Parts: sequence; structure tokens; C-alpha cells
Amino acid sequence: MTAPLKTAKPLTLGNHTVNPPVVLAPMAGITNVAFRRLCREQGGGVYVCEMITTRALVERIPKTLKMISFAEDEGFRSLQLYGVDPQVTAAAVRMVGEDGLADHVDLNFGCPVPKVTRRGGGSALPWRRRLFSRIVSQAVEAARPFGIPLTIKMRKGIDDDHLTYVEAGLAAQEAGVAAVALHARTAEQRYSGTADWDAIATLKQALDVPVLGNGDIWEGSDALRMVDHTGVDGVVVGRGCLGRPWLFADLEAAFTQGASYRPVLPALGEVAKIMSRHAELLVDALGDEKHGCADFRKHVAWYLKGFPVGGDLRRRLAMISSLAELDDLLAMLDPATPFPAEALGQPRGRVNAPGKVSLPYGWLDSRDDDTVPEGAETDESGG
Repeated sequence: MTAPLKTAKPLTLGNHTVNPPVVLAPMAGITNVAFRRLCREQGGGVYVCEMITTRALVERIPKTLKMISFAEDEGFRSLQLYGVDPQVTAAAVRMVGEDGLADHVDLNFGCPVPKVTRRGGGSALPWRRRLFSRIVSQAVEAARPFGIPLTIKMRKGIDDDHLTYVEAGLAAQEAGVAAVALHARTAEQRYSGTADWDAIATLKQALDVPVLGNGDIWEGSDALRMVDHTGVDGVVVGRGCLGRPWLFADLEAAFTQGASYRPVLPALGEVAKIMSRHAELLVDALGDEKHGCADFRKHVAWYLKGFPVGGDLRRRLAMISSLAELDDLLAMLDPATPFPAEALGQPRGRVNAPGKVSLPYGWLDSRDDDTVPEGAETDESGG
């Protein structure tokens, strides 16, 4: 493999410098305050809270407000909002500024799940270009008095016949966004297939504002290859860090050392320590050992992927109800077991087949209809 020729420079968002230029993508049920702290302990970057619905935020739904939780040492608090109504989105951004809820706001135009797209939200919304432009423009204006940089994250489009990413990127740039992130898949692809890094390169060439690339970054070397291939200004990481928070140490090493870096490959003993730390942070964040341990269970399979751990022990770890039980089971692992090389570069988390995108009736009929879809602003926090 030819050594990468480029490394990305530090990224600037408002008055904040992001170095290395790495962003943790918001993931429902994953990127809570505990997981973000765990990742921050590994390396630098921007760590985004779980996605928040604008309507639920404006109406101050207690469950939604509880999701907006940041540690005292999170120096750059990043929040992603999902909305389809320009006025409600602007009101939510204004509330973020007035209440001092976050230092950075990202707007979600990339979610492909049916409960979001069937209401015209997420990755379906840029197709309605006038509605998209109104949402972004009004959100930028709402953020400006508070000095909050506003960014967007999107996909290539609904499917290969309905691509929107270049036009949407240009519209967002004109509206005044600080950066644009592209997950280089269509909504139809969901999380299947291979990310189209050529599309990221095309977007980078079309825009003057920073462009961030998302898709198929499983190792630090992938980030360097993406930068080299696309000229992108930074990377966004989602599924690649599931069960691998040390990926951020790997990314920091890659961006610091360039082609000479060596990947971070913890042995099973180190992984066990991180698992214990993760569970402790969840218990602390949720304020209850039972609920914290229950929330941790879904992470077990990701942490142990590729390691030669027996099925019975895996099942017991995935059913823990206390920190003491977790530590007792982790002590049964062989700490010297090396990280499985065969797991490198492999997809993690959701890997599904392409599927028809659920859309509101008549959604594709007109690109200039800026009517807010009926029922679009119901509470779907965490979608």
C-alpha cells in the first residue's frame, strides 16, 4: 500500500480548535456522557451528545433535557439537533444559546431510519431544497448572537437517483455553516456496502468551508487514507469505536505521526480494564448500579469481538447486574491474549442490507415544496 501523503491540519469551529480533526458521531443509546468521557480519555477531538429532537427540546420534555448531559471537564460541548420545521429548529438553537446548553450545534440530515425519513426528516430532508435552506439559514441566524458554530451532517441523498449532497453542501455554505460532514452513503444503503469516498472528494472540491468525511473508518490508517484520497479537513467516526474507545488514541497517533504511526492494539487484559471503566462511568452517570450495568451489557459483544472467549463467559458478561460481578467475570479472561488482527478493518455495529426509504406521501414530487410534513415534529429523540 502506498503511504498516505497528507495529514489533516487542525480544524477550526468558531473559536475552538479541534486537534486532531476527529469527531465522534452521535449514536442513540451510545454516546451518552459516560461513553464520551471514556473516549475523551483516549484522545482529542469533538465528542457529540446523542441526537436531540428540536420540538422535544423547545417543549422542555424532561427525558430530552436529561439526555443533554455534559461532564464538567467537557471543554467543548457538542449537541446534535434533529428537526424539520425551520421555526422550531431556530427556537431550539436559540434555547441552546440562551440556556448555555452547548458550545456547538450540529444539524442532522443524515439519519436513514424509517421513523425519521417517513416524516421527511434526516436524510430525506435535503431533497426538499427550499425547506432545507430555510432550516439551515434560520438555525445559523439563531446561533450567531451566541457565537455558536453550526454545522450539518448529511448523506449523499435518498438513493442513487436522488442525490443531493453537492447542492445541499453549497446551500449550507451560503447559509453560513462552519463545516459540512458527509456520510458517503445514500439513505437507501443504510449501513451496507462501501462508503463512496469519491463523493467526499467531490464535495470537498465544491466547497470552501471545511468538509468532514464519514464512512468506513475502522482504524487510524483509514482516516489517513481518507484524507489522502479526498483532501478532507477531518473525519467523523461512528460505528468504528463501538467496543473500541481506544480508536481515538489510534486516530490521534495517526494524525500526529502520519504514515510512520503504529496502530493501538490492546491485549485482552487492557480491554478488560476499559470495560470495567466503562461500566463504572455508566453507573456514575445514571446514578444507579443496576441500570448502569444493564446499559453496559450491549457493549460486551463489541468489546470481545474477535477474541477467543467462550460462549458461556460471553453470555454471563452480557447479563451482569453489578460491578463486582463484572470484575469477577473479567478476571476469568486471559489478560495476555493479543488483540485479534483479523478483527482489524472490519465493520462494527449495524451492518444491514439496502432498503427502500420510507418517505411522506408525494415527497419526491417537488423539490421546491417547503411545507413542513404533517406530524413531522413529534418526539423521536434518539432516532
